[in-house]
Amino acid sequence: PEQASIPDNGRRARLMEFVVFLAAYVVRRKLDQANLFAADSLWRKRFASAHTVSPGREARLGRGLIIIAIPALLLGLAEIFLRSAGWSLAVHPLAFLLLLGLMGTPGLGGVLDGYTDAWRKGDVQAAWRQVSDLLPPGERYQASSPEQMHRVLSTTLIGLIFERFFVVAFWYVVAGVGGAFTARALIALRDHWPHAAARPGFGRLADWVNYLPGRLLGLTFGVAGDLAGWLKNGKSAILSLSGSNTQTLMTAANSALTGYELQPERFSELHPEDWPDFGRRSLAAIRGLLNRSMLVWICALALLVIAGVI
Repeated sequence: PEQASIPDNGRRARLMEFVVFLAAYVVRRKLDQANLFAADSLWRKRFASAHTVSPGREARLGRGLIIIAIPALLLGLAEIFLRSAGWSLAVHPLAFLLLLGLMGTPGLGGVLDGYTDAWRKGDVQAAWRQVSDLLPPGERYQASSPEQMHRVLSTTLIGLIFERFFVVAFWYVVAGVGGAFTARALIALRDHWPHAAARPGFGRLADWVNYLPGRLLGLTFGVAGDLAGWLKNGKSAILSLSGSNTQTLMTAANSALTGYELQPERFSELHPEDWPDFGRRSLAAIRGLLNRSMLVWICALALLVIAGVI
């Protein structure tokens, strides 16, 4: 009986971890809708101490990696200590609060609503102003047409939600709170490190961290969307070793959507009368696909926990 209780305890622990993630995800979505608790400013403040650096050392990664390695190590050790001491229940509040901080896109809904309103009115300049701060700096001024602007925004939106929710969820399940923190911290270094010369290096590390969850999410698009369409192009995209994570996800998402929501040129040719509503329809389709994909992940995780696989 004592030996039998060990797997039962392990299963209960994994079940509690699932409940913690589910609760954090639901609360985080509510906070996003209320535009509360934005973590980006906290990351920037944490990295501000590294603003001063000797000339010629701006591209070095060591200082940034040390800054995130110390709390990641402490989180991992704290989790191990609490579990080994029989205080597993103390891990769950810590994980819940940490996940609330690591996940989330507060304010995104308001930005996208303003964008779709401007698109419906045909005011391309106003639409661009709504989302210009959201777009990557290298692509911010490449939106020479409404179609190109929307394509860049769609890619950015898919990548943003992927990194703010799916990457955190994946590494939380695989490596606990320390793994989730490390993955999110590498993404924050890429986006918020004060020295632009080092950001590409942090970006490569973030790409490695994003690779497995990115392929898994691309696979999920086939389940959450149009499987027949996904099998034509999406499958080959996720099996390819080349291409960036965001571009792979964009290809997989495009193949899983049936209404040309990610193909503005094709949509305008087939449905010119509905063009003013394209912005809303496209963003709604992206959000719906990502929401269904997260539901697939949650259901799959629940089944794995119940079956005792993890």
